[in-house]
This record gives sequence, C-alpha cells and structure tokens, in this order.
Amino acid sequence: MFHISLEHSVGKPMYQQIYQYIVKEIQQGGLACHERLPSARALAQDLNISRNTVNMAYAQLESEGYIEAIERRGYFVNELDGLLSMSGIETKSMKPDPVMTESPYAIDFSPFGIALDHAPYHCFKKLMRETMLDGGRELFQIGDSQGEPGLRRAIKEYLHRSRGVNCSEEQIVIGAGTDYLLMLLTRLFQEPQGIAMENPVYLQAYRVFQNFNYPIFPIPLDEGGLDIQALRSVEAKLVFVTPSHQFPMGIVMPINRRRQLLNWAYEAPDRFIIEDDYDSEFRYQGKPIPSLQGIDTRGRVIYLGTLSKAIAPSIRMGYMVLPEQLYQQYRKRAAFYATTVSRIHQETVRRFLAEGYFERHLNRMRGIYRSKHDYILKELARWGEAVSYIGHSAGLHLLLEFPNDGLSEKELTLRAREEGIGVYPLSAYYIAGQPKRPALLLGYANLQEAEIKKGMNALEKAWKIPTLQENQPVL
Repeated sequence: MFHISLEHSVGKPMYQQIYQYIVKEIQQGGLACHERLPSARALAQDLNISRNTVNMAYAQLESEGYIEAIERRGYFVNELDGLLSMSGIETKSMKPDPVMTESPYAIDFSPFGIALDHAPYHCFKKLMRETMLDGGRELFQIGDSQGEPGLRRAIKEYLHRSRGVNCSEEQIVIGAGTDYLLMLLTRLFQEPQGIAMENPVYLQAYRVFQNFNYPIFPIPLDEGGLDIQALRSVEAKLVFVTPSHQFPMGIVMPINRRRQLLNWAYEAPDRFIIEDDYDSEFRYQGKPIPSLQGIDTRGRVIYLGTLSKAIAPSIRMGYMVLPEQLYQQYRKRAAFYATTVSRIHQETVRRFLAEGYFERHLNRMRGIYRSKHDYILKELARWGEAVSYIGHSAGLHLLLEFPNDGLSEKELTLRAREEGIGVYPLSAYYIAGQPKRPALLLGYANLQEAEIKKGMNALEKAWKIPTLQENQPVL
C-alpha cells in the first residue's frame, strides 16, 4: 500500500496530492512498469478518504498515460518509452481506448457507451434457448473457420439491403471483433505494407498495424474527411478510413470524396482501402450514403463491420468482406485459423438477423439515440457561441471545439473531472501533432436525458460557460 501523507490545509486538492505522489513514484522507479496499483476502494479505505477522490487521481493519471485500466484486473503502470519512430515521423506514445467495468465518474460522457438498458436481453435469451434445443451435438463442433454459412448468408443479405454492399457469402469472414479481423488481415500480405491512416485515428486499428510493424503514414482531415492530396504524397498501398462517421472527428465523408478515394486505389494494382463502417447504423440527417464497398467497381475495398455497437459490447462478433483477390490470399494464408466465435453464438445471432429481430431492434435504437442526440443539441444551443460542435449528423458522440484563447484541453478535462464528469480530449487520438483548437469528445448513448441535463449543468459551472439566458438583455 502507498505511504501517502495527505495534507488537508495546504490548499491543494487531495486527489492532486495522490496524483503527484504516484507520478513521482513512477518517474523515480518506485513503481515498476506493469506493476498493479491498489484498487480505488482499497486505497480510499487506507487513506480514510472518499473513493471518488482516488478515482479522480487515477483518471488524471490514465489520461496522461502514466497508468492504464485493464478490464476485470485493475490499474497498471504504463511503459514510459518516450517517442516512437514511425516511417520517419515522430509520434506520441499511444495507449488503447479506455476499457473499464465501472466508470469513475458520476456522469460519464464516454464516446464508447451504448444504451445497455435497451439491449435485447429477453429476445437473445429466447433465441439462445431455441438454438440449444434445435442445434444438437453439431453446435459443439469447431465449425467453419470463416464462420457458419448460415450466419454469413444472413449478414450478406442485411449488408446488401442496408449498406449496398455487394458480395457473396464466401467473401465474408466472421471474427471476434474488429481488432481480431484486422490482425487476420495482416496475414494476407507477404510483408508489412505502407498504410495511411486518418489523423486523428481510431486507436485500436492504429495499434494493430503498429504491432505488426506496418509503416504508418498519418493523413490530416478536412471538412470532407481524409485529405486525398496528402494521401497521394505518401508511399502507401493501404488506407484505413471510417467514412460513415469518422472516429473521433465525426465527419461524414461525402460521395465525391469517396469517389476520389476509390480513384486513388484504382491507380495501382496493389492498393486497397480498408473501410471500417463505424456507426453506419445511426444517421440523423438526410439519406444514408452508400458504403465505399457498394460503389467499388474493381474489388479494392475491404469492408469491416461489427455488431457490438448495434446490440451490445459483449457480442464480440464482427465481419470482414474481402475483395475476390484478397479472398484467394485468405484461402492460401489464413484459412487454417479456427474461428474465434462459438457456433452457439453464431447460430443465435443468425436467428436474430434472419427472423427480423435485428432490424426491428435497430429501428427502435435509432429512435432512442435520435432523442438523446436532439436533447444534447438543445442543451448545447444554450451555450451560444462559447463552443462549436461537429459530428451531429450521425453516430453516438459529438466533438466540442473551444477557442484558443480560453482553457486548454487539459484544464477543461480536469475541471470537468473535479465535478465528477467524464469527458475525453481529442488530442489523445492524434498519431502526430495536436488539434488546432482544444476539443473534447462527448458521448451520450449511455446516458438518460436527466443525466445529460445534470452533466451539462455541471460542465457549465466547471468551464464558466455564459449561457444565452444570462446574456439576454433585460427588457
């Protein structure tokens, strides 16, 4: 246990004293790399303080990269290895998106949350029971390495109806989430390929390619998404994009930019686009834009999707649609890998899709998320021009941007945490460089309207936001 002497009369918050003690221990070697920290509950009891105080200290340490939270295990000291060299570009040391079983905040605007209180629990329970009754002994065999044909057929039909994806069921590979499928994809090439990635980026995808020694080229974004001119300036054969709702910026790539990206791929025989159709199910303005894969005429798009956002995070089931050329490489290089999803779960999800439950559930969730989306926009309208926001046409989070002459990202984040509110700095998702203005991610999917209201009021107080009501002239 830590030997921390907290001073109650020095004018410094206790969480900050805990934070500074742990930082010093890490920097001086008192806490070794990968060493486990005491739980928030245990440390709070030992110091005779509230658990929330310890949570705030740990949250600050995690946001600055000193520690990381590992699900079901606790907090561990990170490797402080300074800067990483990547394709001649100096970049920040990156840590994975935070995964926690219990939020340390009273109200958490996590961009990764979903409305778990509306998860289709009873429907899944019914379908799983039917699966076990009807399936017999076959369900306990390993099954097809690509995923069960019936599930792949159901996914093919759903993707064609909803996203305009054109493929056969043979081109679909089922796996335990996007991370696994990206790792599998790296096995289809003889050697690491230069890959261009959006900057800022979805960190888990970045880390997969980094770990397999792929040369990575960060590409800036503009109002239409990935900058095609900047893409042409690097020696990349692959490009990873999230065009339906770019994470974390929230940009929806327009159709003209999508065609420009396809033209880049068509200019060389060995170029491919990896399309992560992130948050494509949730769009609140206008008609859905077809997937890149759906308008690809030459087989250059690798399409990725997951059921985790639409159903529940525990449904560790994603799918990858391979172009014919890469499917042949999959058969040669990776078909011997056993499937990472059990046949029981595959059959349950097949029924969920094939019997119409999934689309009914999606329609219901769109209504729920649209209501929350509209409510948080109404709350933001009260702030007038104090902040600007983007990404409000789709997805489950917004990006708030602040003027450069105000509080920094770090100050904004810490002030919010002092009020027990979790917000997420944009700078954490940059491969290289920093955002032009302080910016924070604000998710709303996992919150009720009353919680959104309470959280926004707390942020107004923390950031001293002048609301329109305060600024209106007295008549």
